[in-house]
Amino acid sequence: MNGQLAGQLQPAEETLEAEKASFLKQPKAVWATALAAVFAFMGIGLVDPILPAIANNLQASPSQVSLLFTSYFLVTAVAMLVTGFVSSRIGGKKTLMIGLALIVVFASLSGLSGSVGELVGFRAGWGLGNALFVATALAVIVGVASGGTGTAIILYEAALGLGISLGPLLGALLGGWQWRAPFFGTAVLMAISFIALMALLPKTPTPAKKARLRDPLLALGHKGLRTTAASALFYNYGFFTILAFTPFILGMDAYGIGAVFFGWGVAVAVFSVFVAPVLQRRFGTTNVLVGTLGVLLLDLAGLGLAAGHSVTAVVVLVIVAGALLGINNTLYTELAMEVSDSPRPVASAGYNFVRWMGGALAPFIAAQLGEHFGPQVPFFAGAVALAIAILVALGGRRYLKTHEPHLV
Repeated sequence: MNGQLAGQLQPAEETLEAEKASFLKQPKAVWATALAAVFAFMGIGLVDPILPAIANNLQASPSQVSLLFTSYFLVTAVAMLVTGFVSSRIGGKKTLMIGLALIVVFASLSGLSGSVGELVGFRAGWGLGNALFVATALAVIVGVASGGTGTAIILYEAALGLGISLGPLLGALLGGWQWRAPFFGTAVLMAISFIALMALLPKTPTPAKKARLRDPLLALGHKGLRTTAASALFYNYGFFTILAFTPFILGMDAYGIGAVFFGWGVAVAVFSVFVAPVLQRRFGTTNVLVGTLGVLLLDLAGLGLAAGHSVTAVVVLVIVAGALLGINNTLYTELAMEVSDSPRPVASAGYNFVRWMGGALAPFIAAQLGEHFGPQVPFFAGAVALAIAILVALGGRRYLKTHEPHLV
């Protein structure tokens, strides 16, 4: 019996060692794409430390400033429906280049904005570039990386976590000097990424079968993918309640807010890359997903109780939330890529269309709730959203279970 068990565990251990060995042995094109993804994801948290400064300098309310997130993610979500259509006709590399070029242009224009309305509009254009780049980058990394899909997804999540952690840091360092500077800094970084990908990423062939505009929506007809996307929508509502609303209640300058969200982002990165795979192999994707969503619900409730009473407690809970978000980001991404029989770019587009709606809705709704009912209410609303995410995941549990790693 012991020999049989050892025989079962040995292949799993060998597979794990092979994945570890292949993680760092990647083509230059993978590292260039991943680095560009880091810079792209920096755009998400870049504005966090400068939200109060933008509100002060452009005479805007928190709910008006929150539209910087809403316009960005709303356009990102809708544009996800066309990313596959575009990339299947012009190829992944050209799609990445167009996305990067749009980010450079609209990040630069954001830095030149004279009103909050202009800034919101330019962030919408930035969101279009972000959609073209981010959705295609995941497909390119999966296609080019060595070590299989699992390794590619970890690389992608590492880029996400690193970008999310560095975004607030860059926003604080540059924004503490001048609130416009982070936008120009991002434009420079994305221009560097454009040049690097132009030189290092080989031409990617167009798929034999061209994607149709309706394919991402049709992909959501799969119950497993639909469950994943619906649960992720409410999860992302909680995620971006923390990211977009917390800066207004910390009472800190750009450097202080940047430091808090840098710690948050580091937790996202570390737990997405190193902790999520371990828990997933040990307990199974669905079990870990539901469990961490439950703990995140408690964390949001704790933020609601601490808001307006203890800045220290808010800071600690925000960083703890980063760890939980890191785990869930990896699990949701892997489920979206593997749970259905749709091509990965199509499944990713349908999934991201739904989940980014949570990122679009949360900042504005949270700011409105905070302005009208007090700083505690947005976090309690986020906790309710997490409860719905859990119920959706449990309701579709049997469809998610079709994709589970080998437990060790």
